[in-house]
Amino acid sequence: MSEVAEGGHHFDLKKLSFVGVLVSLGIVFGDIGTSPLYVMKAIVGAGKDSKMPFDAYIEGAISCIIWTLTLQTTIKYVIIALRADNKGEGGILALYSLVKKLKKKWLYVIAIIGASTLVADSVITPSLTVMSAIEGLKIYNPETPVVAITLVILFIVFFVQQFGTASIGKLFGPIMILWFLALGAFGSVHILDHLEILKAFNPVYAYNLITHSPEAIVIMGAVFLCTTGAEALYSDLGHCGAKNIRVSWIFVKVMLILNYLGQGAWLLTNYKQVFTGVNPFFGIMPEWAVLPGVILATLAAIIASQAVITGSFTMFSEAMSISFWPNQHIEYPSGVKGQMYIPRINWGLMALCFGVVIFFKESGKMEAAYGLTITITMLMTTILLIYWLSRSRVNKIFIIGFAIIYIFLESGFFYANVIKFLDGGWLTMVLGGFIAVCMYAWYNGRLLKATFTQYVKISKYVGVIKDMKLDNTIPKYCTNLAYLSRAKRNDEVESKIIYSIIKKQPKRADHYFILSIVNQEDPYTFKYTVDEILPGTIFKVNFLLGFKKDRRINDYFNMVLKDLMADGTIPSRSSHPSLRAYNIPPDLKYVIIDNTYINDILLTVKNKITLNIYNFVKYIGSDDFKSWGVTSHNVVVESAPLTEEAVSSANRIQQAKFERNDS
Repeated sequence: MSEVAEGGHHFDLKKLSFVGVLVSLGIVFGDIGTSPLYVMKAIVGAGKDSKMPFDAYIEGAISCIIWTLTLQTTIKYVIIALRADNKGEGGILALYSLVKKLKKKWLYVIAIIGASTLVADSVITPSLTVMSAIEGLKIYNPETPVVAITLVILFIVFFVQQFGTASIGKLFGPIMILWFLALGAFGSVHILDHLEILKAFNPVYAYNLITHSPEAIVIMGAVFLCTTGAEALYSDLGHCGAKNIRVSWIFVKVMLILNYLGQGAWLLTNYKQVFTGVNPFFGIMPEWAVLPGVILATLAAIIASQAVITGSFTMFSEAMSISFWPNQHIEYPSGVKGQMYIPRINWGLMALCFGVVIFFKESGKMEAAYGLTITITMLMTTILLIYWLSRSRVNKIFIIGFAIIYIFLESGFFYANVIKFLDGGWLTMVLGGFIAVCMYAWYNGRLLKATFTQYVKISKYVGVIKDMKLDNTIPKYCTNLAYLSRAKRNDEVESKIIYSIIKKQPKRADHYFILSIVNQEDPYTFKYTVDEILPGTIFKVNFLLGFKKDRRINDYFNMVLKDLMADGTIPSRSSHPSLRAYNIPPDLKYVIIDNTYINDILLTVKNKITLNIYNFVKYIGSDDFKSWGVTSHNVVVESAPLTEEAVSSANRIQQAKFERNDS
């Protein structure tokens, strides 16, 4: 028997709409939209010892900003990367899913490095944006407790994640429209004071700054901060759709450039104030607008933080679906399709943000840590895009040109940021490196354990289970018995499941169910299939789930049981006469086999280290029954030994690998 059920729908993100543009402004551009809070301040600080005339320096820096936004954000991400969507989803792991079928196995390392450094950026972004906004209050009171206020706001942002952000999210779009209009308006006023600032549109001024300033590398590290939200823009593709993002980017880019030009014009007259601690962003505001500006900037910073946090949830969900990260409990508190909440990731990010804020204490010091990891993410995205363009059969000349331009550009930005390693960049590198090691160990640990996992044909044991079901001398274990399996072939099952049913403690049941999750590249897929291995006794159930579908196997399996009961395949009442008389439903029990013992003698030193890290990552992940969405009250967790057959099979595989490497 085969049964397929599909559920749910999601909005058609391919269509351009006013609502789509509004949502894009509220979700996608929070990170890049708050960059004017700190970019010009960082640029002036980087060039305080420059020998260039100050006006030439500012015009050159703004020219660098304009052309960085054009080359990096507009061309690479908005025009090219948004085309590389995985069933509507974007981001570096979605991009990896598009190219992983190529015979370039090492590409998974590129994806892991890019994803892990993006997580590190997700820690520094909320900390920096919120603190930069709150520091505006120092204009009124130099003794403002910035650190304490920042920590309180960050706690509130992370705390509300568990309740969902559907209602709050409706306010994001209008607030960000107001924010961008304010950016453009305050900037435009000062442009009129120094129209010569418009010369910054000429790329010659950027070229002169880079080639004639001894501090060019340091300056470019500060300039890069203007485009750090571009990767998040690509990651949020699934929330809004490419057309909506592209149209809204036109408005966003115009407002950003107007604000940067305005800050530059203001600096030509008031540059000395910067060295006394005045942020040019707040300096361009009239005195009456500073307090409302701080409030609006704080709201924008909260929205930017919210976008980064939800983007992290999506990224880790994708990582789970491609075996880069252990399965963890995922919730959908808002009831909105695709909007997820991962408790352990949420509180882990909050703890790290707290540590960053307390360690740096000032946004100026935090800027040194910002940008380094995201340059690595962008480089990794460029490498994957090159392979995606090749896979898409784009003209080779275009691919070569794309590769030369962006590898050169982003390598330059990486070098400009790596010199800040000792000033704070080490912190995000350590964090990104830790996540990368965990992902690498989990991916390879799963492959290593798979070599020790023996799969057997279910058909070989059908007769035994059929006779065992009729053997009244074996105490009845339960009516419906379900096992969770990772076997990819429909006619196979792990040998440890057979060991549990037949050898460890013979488990007599009326019906045996082998449950398996088949991860789908389409993020919203929800299907299931049911195949009868032994009519009326053994069933194989496959749940085909996209990475944005909650792993609520308990609920999904109940749907399967109801369907089987409705068509009479299995009884809807208990098999015990006393209970059946009262229409009591049959009992159900899950068995999860948590561990298979592996002798260290069978492993190389590298494999031992990999498995040790794998076990650590598993420890920080969720219990199997939680990650599968199975309620704990009717779950039995068992362990199984490694069989001699599995050892022999694993040794053969290991020997084959050794011989291939030796040859």
